[in-house]
Amino acid sequence: MKKILLVDDEESIHLLYREELEEEGFEVHSALTGEEALERLGIVKPDLIILDINMPGMNGIEALRQIKEINPSIPVILCSAYQEFKQDLASWASEEYIVKSADLSELKAAVKKYLA
Repeated sequence: MKKILLVDDEESIHLLYREELEEEGFEVHSALTGEEALERLGIVKPDLIILDINMPGMNGIEALRQIKEINPSIPVILCSAYQEFKQDLASWASEEYIVKSADLSELKAAVKKYLA
């Protein structure tokens, strides 16, 4: 079973994404901050990371930079409510950039693209 590390500071996102992704057959692990994501990276050894950008403490762009330094081959999907971060050159290090929506079809398609 492929493992996904979901990094987001909103509990409601964790509940929704976990339910949807587990129904698709993935094992989902959670982190609420960028710092926690970096700690869990070596423990969970995820096959893919879904990463929010706007979080307290270390934001997703900084977490992305550090994740790619640790493991440049791990696919990272940035998932943000803010379209404007897509213009940030630092976000281009991710494999995908998805704007959060109640419809998770785009996110699930991206996950399957990298974990198929």
